[in-house]
Amino acid sequence: MKSKHVLIAGGTGFIGYHLANFLLKKKYIVTSLSSRIPSKKRKLKKVKYIKEDINNMKKIIKIKDKFKYVINLAGYVDHSNKKKTYNTHYKGCVSLVKIFRETKLDVFLQVGSCLEYGKLNSPQKESEKFKPIANYGRSKFLATKFLLKNYKTNKFPAIIIRAYQVYGPKQDNNRLIPIVITNCLKNNSFHCSEGSQLRDFLYINDFIFAIYKALKCKNAIGKIINIGYGKPYKVKNVINKIKNIIKKGKPLFNKIKLRKDENKILYPSILKANKILKWKPKTSFSKGLNKTILDYKKNI
Repeated sequence: MKSKHVLIAGGTGFIGYHLANFLLKKKYIVTSLSSRIPSKKRKLKKVKYIKEDINNMKKIIKIKDKFKYVINLAGYVDHSNKKKTYNTHYKGCVSLVKIFRETKLDVFLQVGSCLEYGKLNSPQKESEKFKPIANYGRSKFLATKFLLKNYKTNKFPAIIIRAYQVYGPKQDNNRLIPIVITNCLKNNSFHCSEGSQLRDFLYINDFIFAIYKALKCKNAIGKIINIGYGKPYKVKNVINKIKNIIKKGKPLFNKIKLRKDENKILYPSILKANKILKWKPKTSFSKGLNKTILDYKKNI
């Protein structure tokens, strides 16, 4: 029987939790690598949790040969800290590759970012030639370049999927949708931008299934693939939609200035994901929002 051991770097985070839970149901043996222990709401009984820095993986080195799949979700949330962002998103990826380059790995799946595209016009199509603006995007882009180089020179089985805005239950309160939901449930007044930006929002279950499809797809190796909903929504409409569902909350628009490096319109072309992975999102935005709000109501 083929080994189904998988290492999730960043397995204690929002996406890592949902991915581990899904893979356990598919009979994978899951190990999580993270610099922190999982929170109570994200701890899974059958996952082996290893607390270790991604740039100093002595425990992982000892058991590296058992893994057939590595999924890199590791990262530093506060992107304003340039050094930590670079160390986790780029140097951390390099450290993982150096450990697993000589093992019999089936897939190394890197979760990249739409911010690697910089100011590329939407719908953004997969490309290796662009100029990321922010430090986070540059760090992710360097990781992509490093992985593709290793694929071309050493046949390292890398896949890069570029994520857009993923949302859903148990997400930390540091992204647009959970921030708005939490404030509306508490009937708070809260500051917002003008809300004219167009953004792509993908429900977590659809994103996890895309990762699963990529793990099983040999044709995806050596490629960059966008994963998103493929249809943008105006941020102001999203905020008002959440407010109307909850029937509470007082968003104060025009109180936060848009960042200078912020794309006004940001969403992907997902034709490549359709073609190579035979994947497309199944959860409508309305259904995903309602499921997410219901979960937050239980835990507020």
